[in-house]
Amino acid sequence: DPDRRTEVVLLACGSFNPITNMHLRLFELAKDYFHETGKYKVIKGIISPVGDAYKKKGLISASHRVTMAKLATKSSDWVEVDDWESSQSEWLETLKVLRYHHQKLLSLGATNNLEDGVPLTKLGRKRKREPIIKKNQSPDINSVPQIKLLCGSDMLESFGIPSLWKLEDITEIVEKHGLVCISRAGNNVQKFIYESDVLWRHKNNIHLVEEWITNDISSTKIRRALCRGQSIRYLVPDVVRAYIEKNNLYSPESEDRNAGVVLAPLQRYASDSKN
Repeated sequence: DPDRRTEVVLLACGSFNPITNMHLRLFELAKDYFHETGKYKVIKGIISPVGDAYKKKGLISASHRVTMAKLATKSSDWVEVDDWESSQSEWLETLKVLRYHHQKLLSLGATNNLEDGVPLTKLGRKRKREPIIKKNQSPDINSVPQIKLLCGSDMLESFGIPSLWKLEDITEIVEKHGLVCISRAGNNVQKFIYESDVLWRHKNNIHLVEEWITNDISSTKIRRALCRGQSIRYLVPDVVRAYIEKNNLYSPESEDRNAGVVLAPLQRYASDSKN
């Protein structure tokens, strides 16, 4: 019965500096994978660009990155952009973004209007309370969509970089929500999971999707081409390319933004360990 399938919302966090065709492909690959299992139904994809307080080198302003992502997803009937994360004044851990969207789904589930196609972004910014479940009435586990973090193998492997992630955050992400990791055929993500105790313990909640039509576009390479005056056509959606040109977004100067500044998570966790 197809209606017994678990509903899934895919959340991708990152810089999207700029968004590329590869970012959009991740959503399509993940959706195909889930539908082929016969157990899941992907109902929505969310792109959540990181805020400026992340302080990554070469990170241009969130307003431009959000606008480009919105232009890129205009033609999609299921992937949308959410600017809640990028509008925060301080950098937010990925787990907090997952929790926020999970909470939002719970409050929507309480009013049960997801199927009416009310775009999530139109709801007020205030966080609604979780629906109160009486002791004797257990919620239908399939009624609230699962929210899963969609990423590439580089993000999964960044779990191994000291002070970039908190172990308890990684644990909660894989334990309570789940990961969908798109990796190149032959990439050693399995080995990385095997070598991590926390990932291995929750490996059933980590979905590995092999990308057979490989796509090596990265935002870094796009910016490099732009700085050299080279074409990026067919690597990013045409509307994004036009927007970049019109606003003259990437240059050797923009690449120097935040040069020498320590990345927000490294700042936060390094000071945590000193305390």
